[in-house]
Amino acid sequence: MTLNIGWIGCGRHASQMLMPQLAKNDLRIAAVCDLNEQAASKAAWQYGADASYGNFRDLINHKGLDAIGMAVGPEVHHDAALAALAKGLPVFIEKPPAKDLASTQELADAADKAGKPVVVGFMKRYATGNRIARNILKAPEFGPIMGLSGYYMNEPAYFAGKADYSSFYLHHCVHYMDLLPWMAGAPFADLSVRVNVSEPGHILVHLGFECENGSIGSVAMGTTQSRGTPTESMIIMGDHKRIEIQNIIHVKYFRHPPFKADDREATLNPNVDTLCWEPNFTAAANEDHKGYAALIADAAAAFRGETSAAPQIHYGVVAMASLEHMTALIEQEFKKQKK
Repeated sequence: MTLNIGWIGCGRHASQMLMPQLAKNDLRIAAVCDLNEQAASKAAWQYGADASYGNFRDLINHKGLDAIGMAVGPEVHHDAALAALAKGLPVFIEKPPAKDLASTQELADAADKAGKPVVVGFMKRYATGNRIARNILKAPEFGPIMGLSGYYMNEPAYFAGKADYSSFYLHHCVHYMDLLPWMAGAPFADLSVRVNVSEPGHILVHLGFECENGSIGSVAMGTTQSRGTPTESMIIMGDHKRIEIQNIIHVKYFRHPPFKADDREATLNPNVDTLCWEPNFTAAANEDHKGYAALIADAAAAFRGETSAAPQIHYGVVAMASLEHMTALIEQEFKKQKK
């Protein structure tokens, strides 16, 4: 069944990453909206929309819509999602879902009241490498997850020269506030931070954590690396088992292999030797290494009332709570460093 969706925000990220996935999942873009009239008109032409608007309230009132999607900014995410829910429309919003925890909780309460899903764009869960790792971790043979470590980096970009890192926290760190507990299989129970700033806008945060299931770990997040370098890495450890995910497109699963140097009959044993995966970019298939296609597929299922694993707004509440906890600890570190 094809659903008509109204889309808010026609910038590069939306038009290149998200909107192309809609038609694959029988979501027809019926109307678009952007403050930039040229961007809205271009998207309307590109995706065959019936109308383009400059105000999200006008778009939400467009006749015949079955759902609303958006990739704008945290304040518009909040306001537009509330307006859509008031009209009885399910919603997809890019992360962050709102500017703070209180606003995100307001969205969750409105979604519960309306009885409609609000899906949050936590696509890191859907990156093929991350999903492979998570499925291995869920299998009984892996055993308890003991620890996680990694990094998630970004270049200074529009943070350069600014001492206000709120955009970095909201638009980037929030991903790992969702991804790490999802990988560990349990929410955070405790957080700690260490901070290093080389110059304004160039921040490196080491986050230590313990999850409710006893898993421990640390992750480095910062604006001190070029996007020309690998920006993500994660290692998940069990007892004599380890999964490594490099740059979301290389997965290695280590078990407990025997030494082979003295074994003249040595071969590769699928039960104990390392398994590796990486996407085949020469194939015509959609490898979906970033995860947007699978995320929108689950969002579409949620819109139709079907069974769906899509991360809904209550996961956004949990992630935003962890993010605010982390940022409060960072501010405490800054105060200590100034003394």
